[in-house]
Amino acid sequence: MKKHFLFILFLSFLNQAFAQKPATPLQTLQVEKTLQATSEQTLQVEKTLQATSEQTLQVEKTLQATSLLFGVAYYDEYMPYERLEKDVAMMKEAGINVVRIAESTWSTVEPQDNVWDFSHIDRVLNAMHKGGIKVIIGTPTYAFPTWLAKKYPDILATTSKGKNLYGARQNMDITNEHFRFHAERVIRKIMEHVKDHPAIIGYQVDNETKAYGTAGDNVQKAFVAYMKDKFKTLEAVNKAFGLDYWSNRINNWDDFPTVNGTFNASINASLNSEFSKFQRQIVTDYLAWQAKIVKEYAKPTQFVTQNFDLDWHGYSYGIQPDVDHFAAAKALDVAGVDIYHPTQDVLTGIEISLGGDLTRSMKNRNYFVLETEAQGFPQWVPYPNQLRLQAFSHLASGANMLEYWHWHSIHNSAETYWKGLLSHDFEPNPTYNEAKTIGKDFARLSDKLINLKKKNDVAVLFSNEAQTAFNAFSFGWGARETYNDILRPYYDALYKMNVGMDFVDGTKNPELSNYKLIIVPALYAASDELLKKLNQFVKDGGHVVYTFKSGFSDENVKVRSTVQPAIINEACGISYSQFTVPQNVSLKNDPFGVGKDNNKINTWMELITPTTAKVLAYYEHPSWGNYAAVTQNQFGKGLATYVGCMTTSALTEKIMKDALGKANLWKTEQSLTFPIITKSGVNQQGKTIRYFFNYSAVPQKVQYTFNNGNELLSNKSIATNTSLDLEAWGVKIIEEN
Repeated sequence: MKKHFLFILFLSFLNQAFAQKPATPLQTLQVEKTLQATSEQTLQVEKTLQATSEQTLQVEKTLQATSLLFGVAYYDEYMPYERLEKDVAMMKEAGINVVRIAESTWSTVEPQDNVWDFSHIDRVLNAMHKGGIKVIIGTPTYAFPTWLAKKYPDILATTSKGKNLYGARQNMDITNEHFRFHAERVIRKIMEHVKDHPAIIGYQVDNETKAYGTAGDNVQKAFVAYMKDKFKTLEAVNKAFGLDYWSNRINNWDDFPTVNGTFNASINASLNSEFSKFQRQIVTDYLAWQAKIVKEYAKPTQFVTQNFDLDWHGYSYGIQPDVDHFAAAKALDVAGVDIYHPTQDVLTGIEISLGGDLTRSMKNRNYFVLETEAQGFPQWVPYPNQLRLQAFSHLASGANMLEYWHWHSIHNSAETYWKGLLSHDFEPNPTYNEAKTIGKDFARLSDKLINLKKKNDVAVLFSNEAQTAFNAFSFGWGARETYNDILRPYYDALYKMNVGMDFVDGTKNPELSNYKLIIVPALYAASDELLKKLNQFVKDGGHVVYTFKSGFSDENVKVRSTVQPAIINEACGISYSQFTVPQNVSLKNDPFGVGKDNNKINTWMELITPTTAKVLAYYEHPSWGNYAAVTQNQFGKGLATYVGCMTTSALTEKIMKDALGKANLWKTEQSLTFPIITKSGVNQQGKTIRYFFNYSAVPQKVQYTFNNGNELLSNKSIATNTSLDLEAWGVKIIEEN
């Protein structure tokens, strides 16, 4: 579902402010057994759900044979009057061929304890099947009913801010034994009821799942069990996390204090980061648990997915800090994502591309967009042509499904002004009419656009562990930027230069040899093994671009006592021991030619001394002028670039352009720049598909320099070295001969 308005966030704040004292948890030993990452049950789940299983392979084979899916979320139970038949007719007219239902309606399905009502599900399943529209069933566990909250108040999570109160969604402890019992029961009851219905093509487990900050006594005890299993002894914990500081040393497992208090991020980021990792493991295990239950009933031709969301800065922004997406995706047949973004004059396509690249990389295959806006917030109502531009942008990154949240605007809820494809009057509108053109084109071109395969030479190496650690220490230097604020400028710069990218997870022993250039933003916490692997990648001929604060601490967020940047200094050919917050600092002599206003350094600067590196830029400052800001070093067969400061967008683009050129990755596509965006891949017929997007309100002419082909939307031939006309917010799709 969508992000709530500030009003809901305010209510949540009030709930926390007047929270009750935590209740004593029941049967914590059972919770510990459920949560231990190394438990036999978890290992069995992983074994059962691994991507190479026969069932998953069958699902993948089935999906390869399907058409593009174009759909909406649909909630019959929210409707103010009877209109199901009319909705189906309007959906068919728009070319909608799939709907997602049921993930929001536990209280409708189970109005009282063990009292069941499947009438809304049945009505929609039967109506959609009659209309030839496929259905995805969601498990309704992300918001639980009032009777369950009353019967078991301990289901409401205790967080670092206190006890949650009932009202908001996603306010529960997903490890709680009572929640698990009732969640499993509602899932099984729904699955038993719907499993044989011919309209169903797949299932979504939960919704934008996270641990929701759950940190009650039961979770704390489970965390201690996790720590015992991982570190074996308290001496190892004390040493790894530096707990002698402020007498935080733990000398008896029974004395292990709550992570909510003494060990918050400002006091011991090491233990805080480990607890965050543990909470992400809770999410991974929870989704695997749900997927396993669903697969007991699902047919081999039906998929299981989940709608992951991204970090939220008023819209989808970057790496989600609360979910280990690559680990959680292992339990799924298809990775799914929710992508929301600004439109109108600030539509860039960056969020569509980033969310798509990340989700495609989770399982190295095509993915589903399970939610994106049709109208969305009032400020997001799309200009003419923008809905089409957005739709084909999702396909260009490898999406096989595009679903809007949602079909109809809701008349009384927190999301009343998050508008669907239809407005509150349920009548056709310009956005709906534009969607009709998308549906027709998806149906007509499905066999040419589905299952697009992409091969990229560039990857962004990210790390949830580095993200947690970097964000935890932002108070230490008064930084306004988060981890994603460091990552995004580099991704954005490459996107605008039409460089295709994958994401690799730095915590998963990533395979790097498939790439020629790797971007490493703020790798603040990392193991020796990963840093040595990056050194070897450069030595073997690869190119790496590092930002500041990389290699600074180990995987336990303990700052290394060696020369910084630790370990990677070998490949980077530099060292530093001091850093500061710049005041009126720029780069000497404007080395990248960006002009005075763009040549400034913001937020952070490391005082770098080159050893073997070539200096690309020195600081311009009376005291810091002898120190390097940006360096480049030949190491073995490859090249390592290190950016020791927070640069402006213009500087970042120039640095990346230099890196691309030296990696021999400046190709024909790079002759085009934003607002012209081009993406490509190979379709299931083995032909190259090239998308051209105009992300501006001004018509553009593009010199088409690729192979002869056919423009699919107009069905017109196009020859190499001819002009391609793109209308405002327009799109062209070429299938090469």
